[in-house]
Amino acid sequence: MIIFTSVCANYVHKARTLAQSVKRNIPDATMVLCLVEREISNAVPDECFDHIVLAKDAWEGNFDRFIFKHSIVEASTAVKGQFFRYLMDRFTEEDKFVYLDPDTYVYSDFVELREMLDQYPIVLCPHLPKPGNIDMELSSTAHGVYNLGFLGIKRSDEGRKCVDWWAERLYLFCYDDIQRGIFTDQKWFDLVPSFFDAKIFKHHGYDFAPWSLMNCNITRDDGGYYIEGDPLRFIHFSGFGASAENCMDKWLPEEGQLFRELYAKYAAEHNQNDADHISKTPWSYANYYSGEEVKREVREAYRENYDVMFLYDDPFAKSNKIYQELLGVESNGKIKKPSKWKRRLQKARVILASKGICGLAKAFVQWIKR
Repeated sequence: MIIFTSVCANYVHKARTLAQSVKRNIPDATMVLCLVEREISNAVPDECFDHIVLAKDAWEGNFDRFIFKHSIVEASTAVKGQFFRYLMDRFTEEDKFVYLDPDTYVYSDFVELREMLDQYPIVLCPHLPKPGNIDMELSSTAHGVYNLGFLGIKRSDEGRKCVDWWAERLYLFCYDDIQRGIFTDQKWFDLVPSFFDAKIFKHHGYDFAPWSLMNCNITRDDGGYYIEGDPLRFIHFSGFGASAENCMDKWLPEEGQLFRELYAKYAAEHNQNDADHISKTPWSYANYYSGEEVKREVREAYRENYDVMFLYDDPFAKSNKIYQELLGVESNGKIKKPSKWKRRLQKARVILASKGICGLAKAFVQWIKR
């Protein structure tokens, strides 16, 4: 079994904590870290992971152009589909591939998941296994029915078709843009049970998270922890910190002390893994090579303008001034619609860069004829 997570450097301490829990509880698993940075820092310890792979080294095509479109929040999710493909191609002897978010902690072996992946090509967990709270149901319709902090894929024709489809969608649209019906990599999976042979896995011990706390029953015996009678396999500590603690205060019953104990133990290990303050590491794709920070408005305008996107192979070699002019981004962040001649000038630059002076001359003749 291959287990992987994808992070930027500021989440490496979370990935360390996850990896340590995997090593203790699933010793036969291979733990892989996908790092969305320009290089592997000495601060990333090899002993926690069996393999560390830079996202750009697992990529097909121009990675700089792709990552320039994304914020740090979007980046580590945007690469997941392609990284599944990379792992399936690299580890040809493996037939089970599992993604876990970095803020996950494993408590016991994935006994049921192994069995599920023997039978089904795709295994996923819903945020909400049953109806109840309308606010949480509305949140699921906006952010995704299924939580992509966990995903299991079996090596199979169907599994590969799903991964290929998902990777292609993420290449084009993996943004935090709920108004357009997009929420990073996750919202796409609302379609998966319709498109592919997917198993919706409702075992309470998998992907247990702060949103699962309402009316939950957690018990413990000599063999471990149980959620509604199901053995606890992993907790997804999504929103670790203020958000998760708010969920505990709102939804945990008085007898919910066991979860608070688990949370406190996770917090101690999590914080110990950040003793070197790696969480303060700046994202290496946040700036141009000059050191200038890439403006959010530039990234968002860039992703919508394919002519400008394909004008330069390496957008990080340019500047905000160049892109603001090309994209019509004003100093207040608004996008000004360019004039007809401005659009033609942008088009001319693209043609010159891609087809040379002869191609530009042919295009110029066609424009005159119009």
